[in-house]
Amino acid sequence: MDNPKLLSLLGMCRRANKLSCGHDSAVGAIRNKNAKLCLLSSDSSERLRNEIKRENGFGGNEIPVAVLESDMSEIGKATGLKSAVLTVNDEGFANAMLLLLKPEEEVN
Repeated sequence: MDNPKLLSLLGMCRRANKLSCGHDSAVGAIRNKNAKLCLLSSDSSERLRNEIKRENGFGGNEIPVAVLESDMSEIGKATGLKSAVLTVNDEGFANAMLLLLKPEEEVN
């Protein structure tokens, strides 16, 4: 667990129902322009990363995308759902998480 504050914030975001977990939910949030931030686990596949970047480019969506240092199991412990991709659907949560992200987590 490299960033416990970020994982804690993810758990709060999940309890506030402002988090989309999993491929279909995350892509739906991006397409509907509900997503404010997209997070990928460290063990997410390159195919998934490319798909999320492609979805983010459609329709003028330009939300930040970051690859976390945490893997799916660590994200699962924090949120209650094991997932490789998440979207944060609240501006306040997204801004707080962006401040906690480390520079090497490649925010695009």
